[in-house]
Amino acid sequence: MDKGRRRSEALIATLGVEPQVVTITLDCLLAGGRNIGEAVVIYTESPGVYEALKVIEDEFARPAYPGMVLRSVPVTSREGAVRDFRTDEDLRGLLRTLYAEVRRARQAGNIVHLCVSGGRKVMGIVGMVVAQLLFGPEDHVWHLITEGWRPGAGRHLHLPEEEKVWLVPVPVLRWSEAGTLMQAVAEMNDPAEVVAWYEKLSRAGEVKRQREFIERWLTRAEREVVRLACRGLDNAAIAAALCKQEQTVANQLRGVYEKLREWLGYPAGNVDRSVLIARFAPYFTLVEEQ
Repeated sequence: MDKGRRRSEALIATLGVEPQVVTITLDCLLAGGRNIGEAVVIYTESPGVYEALKVIEDEFARPAYPGMVLRSVPVTSREGAVRDFRTDEDLRGLLRTLYAEVRRARQAGNIVHLCVSGGRKVMGIVGMVVAQLLFGPEDHVWHLITEGWRPGAGRHLHLPEEEKVWLVPVPVLRWSEAGTLMQAVAEMNDPAEVVAWYEKLSRAGEVKRQREFIERWLTRAEREVVRLACRGLDNAAIAAALCKQEQTVANQLRGVYEKLREWLGYPAGNVDRSVLIARFAPYFTLVEEQ
């Protein structure tokens, strides 16, 4: 990735007869600072769904999402376009379509956001299967909840600020850790234990990434400054502890922030002391405990 360039992201959404599921999900992701460059809508060829798709296409024709690409992808089986999911071949077509789109987005280097709230329930189920097969640690499955809305209620493609909406992350147990996962699942009676165990496994992967940043991205002098900053010391206290000038500490931290910004993929907003402490104070606490 070029210096200064944020990693691109893609929304892949299953569609039913309610187009606002796609637009509200997209609005939530953008409001959260996500760098969405492409929206992919997976749809069936039934009349109601096709009407909803046209609403979304019309919205993209307006300046609502400048610079963003919309791709409309029909679910197809070996027998042609799928209107609904009534046969094994219909479901195999759904699996192939979702698999191909998630795989294409990941191969393009995108972080993938998969919204499974639209369309038939089976689309969400199959979407989770694909996520288990293909997702990496930065990809997400989302479930959209809007307060008070019911099927058939008035349609709002973009919610006013006073309306409550939640974009809830759905845990994904990726099969890239299949061997370890299956052994753990066989020994656990409660699925909540499986999810907790998997989250612990994911945290271990994050600790490994943090260690790589500290040990490979930073100089020895920068590591000492970061360690003390994560203990809560200000620049003056760090300078006194390390027998340095306070300006030297400030300069070293500026260099660390720039490296951290690159390591994080150039996120929106400032990368400063608060971000550094939030990311690495738990890491140094763990290291010192060990």
